[in-house]
Amino acid sequence: MNPPSGRILALRLCRGPRIPMGAPGEAAARADFGLEGDRHARRGSPRQVLLVDAAVLAAEGLSPGDLRENLTVEGFPVDGLAPGTRLRCGAAVVLRVTGPCEPCSFIEGIRPGLRERLRGRRGTLAVVEEGGALRAGDSCTVSGTSG
Repeated sequence: MNPPSGRILALRLCRGPRIPMGAPGEAAARADFGLEGDRHARRGSPRQVLLVDAAVLAAEGLSPGDLRENLTVEGFPVDGLAPGTRLRCGAAVVLRVTGPCEPCSFIEGIRPGLRERLRGRRGTLAVVEEGGALRAGDSCTVSGTSG
């Protein structure tokens, strides 16, 4: 059986609170740091990258970046991936899942009731284990778990 795989539908960077998400053509992922230019990038943080399933966005009538995610992924659900699960994205980047992203008060500001609707579907947080370049259209595959 092949591991779950898909692709990065959209790539976004969060430049700051209440600032529209940037949509660069490419982003540099740095090991134990995150995505260069993203406000959540910092060493040791469990929230270096946020991945959201494109199907969740579509079901809620949202667009990539609306939930402040870095990577909108299609082809397999990212919600429910166990902590320690590794994802290979693009040619070189390896992300390690740290856990689910719980809906915060920001979500309620998008649309009343959305915070509750997104419980368990808000996305998955990860850290960068191996760095490299990321682009929309790159593959993203579950590659195993950490021991």
